[in-house]
Order: sequence, then C-alpha cells, then structure tokens
Amino acid sequence: MGALLWLLIPVLAGLAAALWSSWALRNRKTGDVAELAGYARFRAAMERREPARTVPDPVTDPV
Repeated sequence: MGALLWLLIPVLAGLAAALWSSWALRNRKTGDVAELAGYARFRAAMERREPARTVPDPVTDPV
C-alpha cells in the first residue's frame, strides 16, 4: 500500500504539469493592439523635431 502512495506523487505532479501547460499554451484573444499603439507613439515621439522639455526653466517657471 505504501508503494502505491509513493506512486501517486509523480502521477499527481504529471497531472498538475499537464494542466499548467495547457493553461500556458492557451490562445490569447487580446491581439497586438496595445503593442502596435505603443509602437505608433514611439514613432511619433522619434519623428518630433523639438525635444520634449523635461527640466523646468527656473527663470520662466518659478516654483
């Protein structure tokens, strides 16, 4: 009986691995919309001629 209980451990581990792999390989229906939108924003930022103002000017922008 003890041998059967020890055999149950790898069987349960195999079932858990099968469930995990089927979940990991599922078809996701989100698509590439967010990634393509991010790439479009990146291209728009790279095509700008003026650099974005990151540091406030202490003369014209008092705190």
